[in-house]
Amino acid sequence: MSTVNSSLDKIRQEALQEVREAATIAALEQVRIKYLGKKGAITALMKEMGSLSPEERPAFGAVINQVKQDVETSIEECRTTVRRKEREESLRAEAVDITLPGYRRGVGTVHPLNRVCQDIIDTFTSMGFSVAEGPEVELDFYNFESLNFPPNHPARDMQDTFFISEDVVLRTHTSPVQIRVMERCKPPVKIIAPGKVYRCDADVTHTPMFHQIEGLLVDEKVTFSDLKGTLEFFIHRFFGPETGVRFRPSFFPFTEPSAEVDIQCVICGGKGCRVCKGTGWLEILGAGMVHPNVFRSVGYDPEEVTGFAFGMGIERITMLRYRIDDIRVLFENDLRFLRQF
Repeated sequence: MSTVNSSLDKIRQEALQEVREAATIAALEQVRIKYLGKKGAITALMKEMGSLSPEERPAFGAVINQVKQDVETSIEECRTTVRRKEREESLRAEAVDITLPGYRRGVGTVHPLNRVCQDIIDTFTSMGFSVAEGPEVELDFYNFESLNFPPNHPARDMQDTFFISEDVVLRTHTSPVQIRVMERCKPPVKIIAPGKVYRCDADVTHTPMFHQIEGLLVDEKVTFSDLKGTLEFFIHRFFGPETGVRFRPSFFPFTEPSAEVDIQCVICGGKGCRVCKGTGWLEILGAGMVHPNVFRSVGYDPEEVTGFAFGMGIERITMLRYRIDDIRVLFENDLRFLRQF
């Protein structure tokens, strides 16, 4: 019996020493398994109680239970201490030094294209125009045929238009929106159609994708004078009341008569410079009276209604407003450029 007690005391001392040396939860678990697991040293001694006489068993049981309890208590106390240390180390590692200066987050602003587009929309909606939208992938009928483009018109050429299939294209203007609106609405119609358009062109003044706003007004007795008054109001509100305006005869398949609209050069004030090529004028949009064939394609009677249409590139207007000489900077997302706005 004395030999067994001696073994128990030795095991107890070894177990408590290993518990004190354990620095992690995993190490503590290994100590627990070594002494208290199914095959542990203390568990093995408990199984030897069966070989003792009935008189020796109570004393032996009391001693071994005390050893087991001492080891378990020591493990639990050590586990609590180790967890606290691990938590403190984790908090130190994740600590934030509030004395350090913070990082300054950049504040975004409205892109100049979006700003100009919204200003144009606001100007025309103040005149009673409503905003209409349509698909960017368009049928040939809406993009060309219904707008009085003949089958051999140069704009249908692959060099100008992105063809998805023989009858499907990426729209080259937002005029198809006008057709779709007239198909489902009876006169009067008074809309503007902003949106992205696509053409095979890329240089300092052109991009394959750009933005347009087109307008349409259809009613009884609409005249070219109404068109001039509408566009002059827009130009004077957008570029200033002193801005000169002129209309030059032009040609578009979907309007007749047609005109190019110029404004006095905003760079030189009409004196002549590199931007206006010495003329003192800058072309900003095209316009005209809606061609009777366009009305017929949507079921309108050209003898009963008339109308005007106009269209402008938002990039060009933006470049003139902010005096930008390369259209590509509008799409490069260069913060040095965008911060100016």
